[in-house]
Amino acid sequence: MLIFENIQKKFGDNEVLKSVNLEVPTGKVVVILGPSGSGKTTLLRCGNYLEIPTKGIIRLDNIEVDSTSYTKQDVYQLRQHSTMVFQNYNLFRNKNVLENVMEGLTTVQHKKEKEAKDIAMEYLDRVGLGDRMNFYPSQLSGGQQQRVGIARAMALHPKVILFDEPTAALDPELVGEVLCIMKKVAEDGMTMVVVTHEMQFAREVADEVLFMTEGIIVEKGTPQEIFDHPQADQTRQFLTRVRNNDVEATA
Repeated sequence: MLIFENIQKKFGDNEVLKSVNLEVPTGKVVVILGPSGSGKTTLLRCGNYLEIPTKGIIRLDNIEVDSTSYTKQDVYQLRQHSTMVFQNYNLFRNKNVLENVMEGLTTVQHKKEKEAKDIAMEYLDRVGLGDRMNFYPSQLSGGQQQRVGIARAMALHPKVILFDEPTAALDPELVGEVLCIMKKVAEDGMTMVVVTHEMQFAREVADEVLFMTEGIIVEKGTPQEIFDHPQADQTRQFLTRVRNNDVEATA
């Protein structure tokens, strides 16, 4: 289980996260919704210490990282078991697809090159890119680059994958291929925390949906509860805006 306990984050005088508490059970998919600036991405980045919380504790099974007393070893252990898929792919431009997926296996997990290569090829096949292993990121579409990012994350055999708006940088026609891969990852039982604006994905795949605004979790529940029977005014207003934008986009 991944637990965020009383997570606070300040940037100067700006309090972005206000004592957020969240539990993500093993094998479940939690989707976080909310307007821009609500703290969603910051919370996700605190989950594996890409952002260091001002206060609070992150727990992942028997690993505990307290922001007031953590060590480099604590963070290393946390990152050994959690990984992130980024909005803008974060691939090494000077490495080919295979080398990008191998990188974490050799540098973080210290696997030998032959073993790392075999694992990388397996996961590239899983995301449908086995025939692109010698291509460089500049030779791939955005959707293909993001699928490489997902293969890279899965190859590390993490306990949880954190997805930070993985389709936000994609052209609309490429979104579906990435969401399809993410659905397969969820079906395989991976624990996932997903920040996204893809409402249909959240409805179909999430076990729990959270709505955040102004650094707090305003409401949480099943997809049906959040989308069909939201209780908080902020949630209702947000969903109405999103639906109206979707209608305008398809008009």
